[in-house]
Amino acid sequence: MNNETLATIARRYACRDFTEKMPGVGELQAIAKAALAAPSGVNRQLWRVIIVRDKKLIGELEEEGMRVLSELPDKSAYERILSRGGKLFYNAPCMAVIPTGKASPEGAEYFDCGIIAQNIALAATSLGIDNVICGLSCVSFAGSRKDEFKARLGFPEGYDIGISVLLGYASKPGKPHELDQEKVSFIG
Repeated sequence: MNNETLATIARRYACRDFTEKMPGVGELQAIAKAALAAPSGVNRQLWRVIIVRDKKLIGELEEEGMRVLSELPDKSAYERILSRGGKLFYNAPCMAVIPTGKASPEGAEYFDCGIIAQNIALAATSLGIDNVICGLSCVSFAGSRKDEFKARLGFPEGYDIGISVLLGYASKPGKPHELDQEKVSFIG
């Protein structure tokens, strides 16, 4: 099937090695607009989109996240990041941080975060901007600097980290993961 949306989905991959090149403001505005177009349960829109272009702040978030990971009893996530170069955010020059409020039933807000993150990732891919949806960004907000980071990023009162998407340009081309057709079944 020849379809632009399906082609974008097929070529998107998780970039884990970025250059320092920053996406343009116009491109980031287009990505933010695509994020705002994401549907949400009961149209509650309990999220915000914060585009962070401050490399120093991203570095501080990364440092705190690695510190928190290193102190967990289960070291598997920390060791996995170390095996990939020791960078939680893979040198990304930019990140879209998505804080969220609390939904009812509790936890439903995270479905909405997943939808908005996918909109960001697909919009970025369509614009030639590499990306990775980064669930581990939550560890940067799990330590002693949580409130400081929430204030510096302008989280609304009562909001916590939902998810982030790292944005930039790959150091070397990547490829999408292999599709496992065994995971699909049709009923009826």
